[in-house]
Amino acid sequence: MAGEAKFTCLRCGCDFMLPFTPGVTEERTCPKCMSNSVRRVKQKKD
Repeated sequence: MAGEAKFTCLRCGCDFMLPFTPGVTEERTCPKCMSNSVRRVKQKKD
């Protein structure tokens, strides 16, 4: 099930949304500093 997920850059701290499909590994790049140190921000369940 594809959708969008929030990501954050560990280098510059930029937060942004990107397409995300669980189980699919792909390299992502920060749109601000072009670093590949990007991690998905896991959503908290209420």
